[in-house]
Amino acid sequence: MKNNIKQGLGHYVLYFLLPIIILIAWEWADIAGLLKSYTMPAPIAIVNTFIEYLQNGKLLTNIGVSLVRVVEGFLLALAVGFAIGIGVSIFPKFDTFTDLVIQTLRPIPPIAWIPLAILWFGIGQGSKVFIIFLGAFFPIFINTTEGVKNIDGRFFELAEVYEIPKQKLITKIVIPGALPQIMTGIRLGLGNAWVCVVAAEMIGATSGVGFMLSDGRSLSRPDIVILGMLIVGIFGKIMDDLLKALNKRLIKWQ
Repeated sequence: MKNNIKQGLGHYVLYFLLPIIILIAWEWADIAGLLKSYTMPAPIAIVNTFIEYLQNGKLLTNIGVSLVRVVEGFLLALAVGFAIGIGVSIFPKFDTFTDLVIQTLRPIPPIAWIPLAILWFGIGQGSKVFIIFLGAFFPIFINTTEGVKNIDGRFFELAEVYEIPKQKLITKIVIPGALPQIMTGIRLGLGNAWVCVVAAEMIGATSGVGFMLSDGRSLSRPDIVILGMLIVGIFGKIMDDLLKALNKRLIKWQ
């Protein structure tokens, strides 16, 4: 029991050690006069900005707006990416039908779509969700496809011998067999969703964490910029941890 407690404490000490070292070094550099407040504010300045934005309501508003956009774009990408990924893996003709378009669009960065997204959907929610969808779609699609392709071919041969219906093949063999790689794609897609929401909100937006970054740059306030960056990192980390926990529950054999 005591050994388990010591191991647990040791784990958390190691887990938080690097952030603590960074904060100490950051604070020391400020005290030593190595930092200029207009380029790199002290940690206490970031805390004060956090309190300021929390009290005036801007923090929760911007976080809420970005969070809704990320969830909407990500869930749409999850549904479409998963469905098309399974489809091209199971039906060769569908793979041939979609391959040229998908593989041509895949290398195009989601940020490159921003001008068209604004023309098509305006500067409101639609354009932001579209950019997030593009960023999250391809990791989910690719990992779903590769996950199915990595399933032992003998399972498919056995299913063909016993004439198992396609629907049952997908639910009983394809999804369970490809699930580890599908979950990897989901985690990558969610990470990309946060990248894309920041990029989309920095152009033609009036709210959101990306807007905070753009606003901080316009006001020459690096404290706002750093606060926005930390918000993205923290929420991205929290959502990734939730997916990791879900992954452990779904894939107990790993």
